[in-house]
Order: sequence, then C-alpha cells, then structure tokens
Amino acid sequence: MVTDSPNGDEYPPRYAPRHRRPASEGPLPGEGPIRPYPGPTPSFEEGELPEPAADPYGPVLGGDRRDAGERRETAEEPVKESAGEAEPSGGMMRSSAIMAVGTMASRLTGFARTIVLAAAIGTHLLGDAYHTAHTIPFILNDLLIGGLMASVVIPFLVKRRKNDLDGGKATEDRLFTSMVLALLVVTTVAILAAEALIWLYGSRFTSLQFDTSVYLARFLLSQIFFVGLSGLLSAMLNTRGKFGAAVWAPVLNNIVIMGVAAMFLVVAGPGRTPETVTSAELTLLGAGTAAGMALQAVVLFVALTRTGYRWRPRLDLRGSGLGEALRSAGWMMLYTLLTQAGLWITTNIANAANVAGIEQGLDVGAGISAYNLAYQLFQLPYAIIAVSLITVLLPRMSAHADDRNWDAVRSDFSRTLRISAFVLVPTAFAVAMFAQPLSILAFARGSVSVEDASAIGQILAVMSLGLVPFTVFQLMLRVFFALGDTRTPALIGIANLAVHSGLALVAYLLLPPDMVVVGVAAGFMFSFLSGLTIAGQVLSRRIEGLDGKHIIGTMLRLHLAVVPSIAAGFGALWLFDTYVGPGLATYIGAPVAGCAVGALLFLVAARVLRVPELSAAVELIRGRLRR
Repeated sequence: MVTDSPNGDEYPPRYAPRHRRPASEGPLPGEGPIRPYPGPTPSFEEGELPEPAADPYGPVLGGDRRDAGERRETAEEPVKESAGEAEPSGGMMRSSAIMAVGTMASRLTGFARTIVLAAAIGTHLLGDAYHTAHTIPFILNDLLIGGLMASVVIPFLVKRRKNDLDGGKATEDRLFTSMVLALLVVTTVAILAAEALIWLYGSRFTSLQFDTSVYLARFLLSQIFFVGLSGLLSAMLNTRGKFGAAVWAPVLNNIVIMGVAAMFLVVAGPGRTPETVTSAELTLLGAGTAAGMALQAVVLFVALTRTGYRWRPRLDLRGSGLGEALRSAGWMMLYTLLTQAGLWITTNIANAANVAGIEQGLDVGAGISAYNLAYQLFQLPYAIIAVSLITVLLPRMSAHADDRNWDAVRSDFSRTLRISAFVLVPTAFAVAMFAQPLSILAFARGSVSVEDASAIGQILAVMSLGLVPFTVFQLMLRVFFALGDTRTPALIGIANLAVHSGLALVAYLLLPPDMVVVGVAAGFMFSFLSGLTIAGQVLSRRIEGLDGKHIIGTMLRLHLAVVPSIAAGFGALWLFDTYVGPGLATYIGAPVAGCAVGALLFLVAARVLRVPELSAAVELIRGRLRR
C-alpha cells in the first residue's frame, strides 16, 4: 500500500531480494539496522494509516515462523522477472487491489470531507481557529509517536513476529500496553496544555478567535490517542496480511466528519465567526470530529480481534529489544522535528497574515485554512499519478541498492524520474493555469465566497509550479532510504527549513496580508528545489552519477512539448471569459476544453520531439489500470 500525508509523502512498497540474508548475520556494511519510511513523517490528516516497512532481509508477509525452539533458514523461491520486476503472487495482487481501491476511496471521501468542512466553517477566523486546533494533534503525534512508528516500531514488530518462538505475541502485548499508556499520558498532558499549544501556533489570533480555538482543542486533542492507536492497530493487521480494515476505516472517519460538518452548516448556518458561534455549535464541531477518529480506531480494533489476537496487558519491557531499536531512530526523529518546524512556521505566519488582513478590512480569507485547502488539491495529482508511477519501479531500485549495484540504481532512478516527469510536467502547468476556476468550482459554497475560493486558487497555482521539484526531491529521498541512510536526509532537511522559513519571513514582511500565504507557498516549493540540488550532488557522488545528461535532456524536451498546451489553456480561458463570462459554465468548460486540447497537443509535440518516455508512460499507466 502506498499512502501519504498533508505535506505529501508515501511509504515504499515491499520488495523481494534475490536471496535472503539470515538475520543473524546482521546488516550489510554501511546499511542501517532498519529501513525506515522515506519522506516527511507521516500525518494522519487524511485518515490513511501506515503500512509496515519492508524487511531488509525478506518480504514482510509470509515470513517463516520459528517454533519449538528451532530456527530454520528457508530458501526462498527465485524471484521471477519480467522487465526487471518481480511478479507478484495472486494473494499479493488481491491485497494490492484492495489497498488501491481503498486508498482511492479514502482520498475521494477525504476531498469531499474537505469541501463540506470548508462550506461549514469558511477560510476566515473561525476556519483558521478550527484548522489550527485540528492540526496540533497530528503534529504532536508525528513528533512523539508517528516518527517512531514509521522508522522503528513497525519494522521491529515485523521481525519479532517472524523470529520469536511465540510468533511475536509477547512483544505485541508489551508494545500495545506501552503504546496505550504512552498515548494516554501524551493526550492528557496535551489537553491540559491546550491554551499554551494554541498560543504556540496562533499567537496573533484575536482574543475571541483564540478562545474559540482553545475550546475546540479540548475536544480535538483527544485525537492524539486515537490516531496513534489507529497506526499501531493498522500495523498489526498488515503484519497478519489483513489490509481491508486498515484502508477502509479512514473512509468511515471521513463520512462521519462530513456528516458533522453538514449538521453544523444546517444548525449554525454559513458565515459563522468567533463572535457569533455558540458553545453548543463548537461542541458539535469538536466532539463530532474527534468521534470520527475514535470510530476509526474501534473498527480497527474489532478487525484485529477477528484475526484471533487477544490483548494481554504486560509491561515487562526488560530484554524485549525495543530500547535498542529506539536508539537507532535519532536521525529519523531529527528529520521529523524539522518537517514539523516548517509546519509551525507556516501555521503561525498564515494565521498572523489572515488576522492582519481582516483588521485592515480585507474581506478575503487567506490564512492557514486557505493554505490547507490548496494543499489538498495540490497533492491529488502527486498521489494519483506520481505515487503510482514511482511505486511500479521502486521495488527494483530497492533490490539493486541491497546488492550495491549502483549502475542499476542509477538507471532505475533516472527512468522513474523521467516517466513521472512525463506525466507531471503537463499536469503541473494545467493545474496552475486552471487553479482559480477549479478552486471556485470546488470550494465556493456555504461559508466560502468566490473571492475566498479565488485566493485558494492563487495559492494552488504557486504550489503546482513546484510539483515537479517536489516529486524529484521525494524520489531522491527514496534512494537515500534504499541505501539505509537516514542521516543525509536529516541534514538536507536543515537546509530546506532554512530556505522555507527565510522566504516565509520575507513574504510576511514585504507582501500585503492577502498575498502572504501565496509567498509562503512559493517558499515551501522553492525549498524542494534547493533540497533536490543538494541531494542530487550527494547522491551523484554516492552512486557514481545520476544520469544527469539523459534526465536534463528529457526535462528540456518535456517543457518544450508543453508550450503548445499552455497556449491552448490560456486560449480556452480567454474564450470562456470573453464569450461566456464568470459562472459555472466557465469554471467547468474552460478546464475541460483546455485540458482536452492541451493533452492532445502535448502528445503530438512529445512524439515530434521524440520523447522516449511517451511509450513507457503509456505502458505503465495501462499496467496500473489492469491491476
């Protein structure tokens, strides 16, 4: 399964090396003790749950159990190859299909939830108060629990289930007990410190907006417990080969929140502000949101018990090996801290800008709510297109990294990047051109005015122009983690944070309040451009080159091929604006006409320019659709 977070990261698929190394031999020279998830620390904002990391010495599922005190070294079947890729078994194909459909359903219902929630609370002071209070639980979970879950706990759990005499039952009981207690402590402390936490992220809130956000946080911070528990339950289900509940439970969570937002809109009406909203309405909003996440955790727990697992509380952690595993997570935790520091900067500056704009009489919501809504649209093409294409080729790259076959790693990286770019370059320009009509079509209802939606579109346009650098940087991180290197991404993260925070501060000081978030978004995207420049230099030395000549040549051809499509897009906008005017027909017609003509022109131009990735991308897309 491939999932991602509101800052856009997915986890690597499983891969099967040609031969299993006995775990007793330890890792290869230079290889880390674990293979953590790449990219920014996962967030559960969209409800997706993490899957267990790949075992460096063999597949996650189907590992041989050691029983009766005997440790058997079993030879695996040779990996079947077709165009360099392992052929999945029927069971894995079915599991992949379940996860793919569930993930798509989760994304679609998550996007629908975002639309309904925006209509209910808008993008002004009330919306910012809610989004700030709603974001903090996921930030705290990522900092204190999620990073450990991704980089240490899940791989540790997988190995113990394979190697322990009892199939890992005692380890699971210890882990479950300690995790429940830790989550209870963290959640309780966070709820008691709600006022301080809201001040940390919304120090420039108005007095009533601050009180509103604190009131909501008392309910929403309870999600820390349920988010962390959902992650653990999902991991335990996946190690048993059970994927359905883990990918479909978030859909239920999204449906609950949609229902709560719709009830709020009916009861309170559109256009509520911190001055006009009542305590009862805030209780509905806060408690209802938390209830959705609680229901998700309950569904996962029931699914786990149906596999035969019965929790026996125990805290005898001495000798369990978990402490040693935790000590290996230092660099991953630093990377987690840096990504959350960037989110802290974005949230504070966006909140301050929106308050300043409203104080100056600007009737446009352009704060953290608008930023989050734009990001929801931005991540869709990356999640649907880039993640799918990258996933097809990543298993090969990971296996070659295990073999220290740098020529193969370099070839796979180059091919993955070029095929992804073939789809994402025209997509990025299309979304940037039609960002405003798309945003108006998606969000201009209820408490979100057309002007508010246009502001979301401006942010989305800037983000979209950074889609390709964002994707290239994420792919480079995959290579580092395939090499077992968590230190380099953490150090690059420091540079990314410096660029992002510096440009965000410049935007806050120099731009008018309604444009500050646009500048923050530009800084965020530019940080990935600087990050991939640094990462590219390091990787080039590490794997003896990155096939730069081939990659740059393809990028130049793709950007030339997209020029006629850009002209067609602007032509469609001009025609509809001139002869149809603002309205639903334009908001739908211009993107549809522009994208249809633009796609055809791009394919013709790519063929004329002899872009070799044309046929490769078509075959990969056909393969994904057949699956």
